[in-house]
Amino acid sequence: MRRLFPVAFLIVLTICTPAFAQSAEVALRLDEKFFDALLEAIFKNSGAPEFPLSVNRSENPDGNGSVNGPVPEPGLCTESIKLQREVDGVATAVRFRDGQIQAPIAFSGNYNPPFVGCLDFSGVAQTSIELEFDKEKQSLIGRAKVREVNLSGAGGIGSGLLARMVQSSIDRKINPINILQMERVSFTVPIQNAGSLRMKATGIRHEITPGALNVYVMYEFGKD
Repeated sequence: MRRLFPVAFLIVLTICTPAFAQSAEVALRLDEKFFDALLEAIFKNSGAPEFPLSVNRSENPDGNGSVNGPVPEPGLCTESIKLQREVDGVATAVRFRDGQIQAPIAFSGNYNPPFVGCLDFSGVAQTSIELEFDKEKQSLIGRAKVREVNLSGAGGIGSGLLARMVQSSIDRKINPINILQMERVSFTVPIQNAGSLRMKATGIRHEITPGALNVYVMYEFGKD
């Protein structure tokens, strides 16, 4: 990414009008192929993300993670959910449709309801992502909202309850999604025999188009 900054700098100097403009806007396009490659790399190199179901008995009701009961031993029913690359032919992905960000999330897990024993389940959570600018953190963030959960593998036992637990867990563990911080896209460009030029990010806006997310970063130029 750092290698791209000097290139972006030259592009900005080329498109700025008038020639000595003190600000400019740079566009970053993130398409569906980029997110497909990113998700593939995450599952291949980092492993499937896993977290407890929202009603895990090893947590207090307030969700602070304090243990008030025995922690399941390895190999036993962990009452957790694990994100998967694909389930029932539906892959975890990010899609841009009709001005919205749609994100089907494939998952598997297990649950230990009373008097039944450990149940394995899997399914797909149909999720939408809403973007907003966090002024306090000076970041573009996303918030995932689970709209629908389609379960399989639970044998019909407690499927309604499982769906609510899965939705609550995904909502609670994934959000917020940090997409772009203005501090991280501000930088200094050295200029030979002339010191350096500071490019400070001062604003971010976004646009959802068919198949892609366009992020626009406003820069101000100044001597470093």
